[in-house]
Amino acid sequence: MKTIQTHLYSRRSMAHLILGAALLSPFASNAQNAVAYPQKPIKILVGFSPGGVPDIIGRVLAPRFSEIWKQSVIVENRLGAGSNIAAQAVANSPADGYTLLSVSSAHAISPAIYQKLAYDASKDFSGITLTATGPALVIVSPELNVNTMREFIALAKSKPGQFNYSSAGVGSGSQFAAELLKSQAGIQLAHIPFKGIPEALTDTMAGRTHIFIAPYASAINLVREGKAKAIAVTSTNRMPDLPNMPTVAETGVPGYKWIFWYGLMAPANTPKDVVLKIQSEVINALKQPSVTQRFSSLGIEPITSSPEAFDQLIKDEIQLFKKLATEAGIKAD
Repeated sequence: MKTIQTHLYSRRSMAHLILGAALLSPFASNAQNAVAYPQKPIKILVGFSPGGVPDIIGRVLAPRFSEIWKQSVIVENRLGAGSNIAAQAVANSPADGYTLLSVSSAHAISPAIYQKLAYDASKDFSGITLTATGPALVIVSPELNVNTMREFIALAKSKPGQFNYSSAGVGSGSQFAAELLKSQAGIQLAHIPFKGIPEALTDTMAGRTHIFIAPYASAINLVREGKAKAIAVTSTNRMPDLPNMPTVAETGVPGYKWIFWYGLMAPANTPKDVVLKIQSEVINALKQPSVTQRFSSLGIEPITSSPEAFDQLIKDEIQLFKKLATEAGIKAD
C-alpha cells in the first residue's frame, strides 16, 4: 500500500485520473479515544451487485472489523438507480458509524446525471478513506473475431452505428469510460445499460453485446480462465499479471486512460473520533498480506487517504463529471 505524506488529486481530462496515496490523518491518534465504538452490529451498504469491486472490498473489510471489534458486520447489497438507493439509505441513517457505504467513482457521477437526487453526494456524507484504485479491461464479444483495439476500431468505423457497448447502468463509470473511448477513437457505439457489472459482463461474454469496459477486478478471473475475451487494459502501463495484454493507448487510442477508485463513507456529521477509528482499521486491514494478495489478484491497488482528502476528491470529481456529462449528453432522468 502506498505511504506518502501528501494526498493530491487531479484529472486534467476524463482520460487522466491521478490518485496519490496518504498516510493516516495527522489526527489519527485521536481514533483511540473512540473507545465506546462499536457497541452493536455494523452494516456496510453496497449499491452494486455481488462480485463488483465495492462489494468485494466490503466483504474483505467486514471480517476484519468483526475480528477486531467483536461485533457482527453485515454487507448488504441494495441495488438500483446507479447505486443511489444505497447512498440515500446511508445518507438518511443516524450519524453514528453503524451504517457505512462502500462506494466507487459512480458516487461522484450521480450528481452529474440525476437532476433530482434525494441526497447531496458531498454534503450528506463523511468520507472515511479511499480503499483502492484499479484500471479496467476492454472485454469484447467472441463473435466479433477481433483481437486488438485497432481491429475493433477499424471494424466499428467500417460499419458505423452497427455496434454497441454494455455498461453497469446509465451514468456508471463503465459508461463514462466507453464514452471516452468513443470520443477519442472516433467511433459510434450504441449504449446498452444493465443493472450491474456482472450482467453487463455476462451479456458481452455471451455475444449479446459487443464491448464492455469492465473493472479489472470484476473480469480478471474470467479472462484468466478463458471465459472472457479481453483485448486491452485501460491503465497507462501494462499490468504485471497480464504482461502480454497491451494498453488501449498503445494499440489504437493514444492518450487513453481510465482508472476506477473506491472508498468507504459514513453519514455526514458522524463523530470524528468514530470516523478516525474506522479509518485506522481500514488502513490496518489493507496492510495485511492476505488483503494485499487478494487485491493484487484482482488488479486493484490498496490506497488510503485522510477523511478530508477523500471529501475533497468527491467535490472535485462531482464538478468534473458534471462537465463531462454535459458534453456527452448523459442523463439518467
